[in-house]
Amino acid sequence: MPTRKKSKYNNKIIYRVDGKFDSKGEYSMWLKLKRKEKLGEICDLQRQVPFVLIPKSKWGRDIKYIADYCFTNSATGEYCVLDFKSDYTEQNAVFKLKFRLMAELYNIEIKIIKEK
Repeated sequence: MPTRKKSKYNNKIIYRVDGKFDSKGEYSMWLKLKRKEKLGEICDLQRQVPFVLIPKSKWGRDIKYIADYCFTNSATGEYCVLDFKSDYTEQNAVFKLKFRLMAELYNIEIKIIKEK
């Protein structure tokens, strides 16, 4: 019988009708955001939205940042990008670089949601 590959950060992957979630916390946040959308507090809620940071070139494929959640705040019209992170993954050098590139290229500051 094949063994399941252990998660990189010891999180439990969740499969639901809405898709695959990398942790219980990420799924819980999705449900909270869906409730806010239903109440009209936010609109255009999306998951796993790709942003190209460096386009494909002769040196390789696109380098992308994939946002956990994106939506528009209904009251202010602000476009929001949220990323669910633990303290450990927030300190990752690649994430820090992508965080900076999102601000520089798209003028979007990623809001970090801490894992509880």
